[in-house]
Amino acid sequence: MRERFLFGYDPFVLPFTLGMVFIVLYLLIGSVRIILALNKEERLLLLRSMNPKQLLITAKDVFVDCLLHIKVFKRNILLGYMHFSIAFGWFMIILVGHLEVILYTPQRNGVLYYPVFFRYFVMETQQTLRGAFFFFLMDLFLLMILSGVALAIFKRFRSMALGMRRTTKLKIGDRFVLYSLWAIFPLRLLAESFTANISGGSFLTKSINHLVHGFVTNPDNALPIWWSYSIALGVFLFTLPFSRYMHIPTEIILIFLRNAGIKSTSYRNGYAESEIYSCSRCGICIDACPMGVNRGDIKFSTVYTIRLLRRRENPHEGAEKCLMCNKCVEVCPVGINSTRLKLLYRQSVNDSGQHDFSYLSLLRESDSSGKVLYYAGCMTHLTPGIYRSLFNILDKAGVEYSFMDKDGSVCCGRPLMLSGDVKGAGELIKKNTELIKASGCKTLLLSCPICYKIFRDEYKLEGIEVIHHSVYINNLLKSGKIKVKRGTGKYVYHDPCELGRGAGIYEQPRELLSETGILMDSPEERGESICCGGSLGSLTMSCDKRRKITEHALDVLNTNKPDIVATACPLCMRTFSPLNKKSETADIAQIISRNLI
Repeated sequence: MRERFLFGYDPFVLPFTLGMVFIVLYLLIGSVRIILALNKEERLLLLRSMNPKQLLITAKDVFVDCLLHIKVFKRNILLGYMHFSIAFGWFMIILVGHLEVILYTPQRNGVLYYPVFFRYFVMETQQTLRGAFFFFLMDLFLLMILSGVALAIFKRFRSMALGMRRTTKLKIGDRFVLYSLWAIFPLRLLAESFTANISGGSFLTKSINHLVHGFVTNPDNALPIWWSYSIALGVFLFTLPFSRYMHIPTEIILIFLRNAGIKSTSYRNGYAESEIYSCSRCGICIDACPMGVNRGDIKFSTVYTIRLLRRRENPHEGAEKCLMCNKCVEVCPVGINSTRLKLLYRQSVNDSGQHDFSYLSLLRESDSSGKVLYYAGCMTHLTPGIYRSLFNILDKAGVEYSFMDKDGSVCCGRPLMLSGDVKGAGELIKKNTELIKASGCKTLLLSCPICYKIFRDEYKLEGIEVIHHSVYINNLLKSGKIKVKRGTGKYVYHDPCELGRGAGIYEQPRELLSETGILMDSPEERGESICCGGSLGSLTMSCDKRRKITEHALDVLNTNKPDIVATACPLCMRTFSPLNKKSETADIAQIISRNLI
């Protein structure tokens, strides 16, 4: 294989070359801007992450998330294949193209456009096994990409076939980039096919060349197609930063920063900017969002809130209405912590700290030296059957415990934290910390996942075990301190948002239910569990809209006709109980208490 032209250049490469220079400069400037917006500690974390071991982990994550799209595959095979075939196929074409330049025209190594237009600039002088192998690979990966593009086009009209009920609405800029992306690979196929009799090809390009051989006997006839291919690439690269498809390069930056241990400290700048630009607006979060049962609220789902942030517009309505259930974070194939972005926005507008906390000084300390200290919290006080059942279990197990907020409750601070009022939450956290440490307890036991989440993550309770009652009861059962009878009752378990997605506790509640009866699956459970609708996270959602979310969640939970909808959250229980007409609603503690031997 040798070069066809002395200088290895033709003007048709200009659209691609200029577009490539533009996007590289844009990414460099954007990356520098993101790094400069990081604080000193975050930059130090980033610097420390530049070690061989961490770089290997990051490279693996980039490969798995950006090229293989494993997370999307897990949701839907066709949808996963669509993303995988385009991303991985394009990467392999670039890689093989560079290898061809290195092996056959090493003097052109480093020329920006040469690997992309290699088939135009060379001619096949003799057939070799190595050459045939490269031709086959390039045709194979091009066919893979074309199949992905065909699925992408099909998805625009029949998204349900790829597991998506709803997709995002495209703006003009998005359409421009999308159509240029769709055009790139068919044009490449035609361009390489038209010159396959000169530069060589394989099963795909050679076959098409035989079909159009009469038209392309003169190599100049192929030049307009190569121009079209270069222009499509140039249009894609020039318009990329102004569209949703900027996620393609930005996601790599996000993975580097995330693996360094950096988190968003602002809802717009620094790490947050890498998250915002990494959103592909795939629409997976739209189907996941519980607000979707109210069609008018779809526009407030995460994907549209992030789009507003990217446009530097006000995301107020979506950020305030969000239930903060974290399901969008759970299903996001990119791993964007959109809940944190909304919370940071709330903090920027709501962090007043102007509350009257004078009552805190009237609260008495509990003596729980060497014992378990139980904290009910606001919601468990509203569902007293939960803590009464728990106390029955503790008494049966011979556990010594004290009731921290029996006579007067101090809110855990989570509702204020969710509203964005960090200062107000800090006052409550400070008082509760004093009460807990003064008690001398070794274990803090909680029934409310909302309380559990903040005590575990925000309180500084060194030397004190913070544990949810579902885990504690399961430990008692496994250690033989309590025994339960097995019945024939059928249970379906509802994973509370804060306990499941928020704290990663999925197995212990299920283990308990399996010991007392028949545990049934729910169509949407574990990380995909539907919010009960009672979430304290939403600041503006009406009662009617909450009710629709609750009814939808109950319809899903009652799909397999259970006797009891079990949960491990007083808020979920309080929300479900009045509306659940098909089965009973009960907390884990209540179920275990009933079945004690």
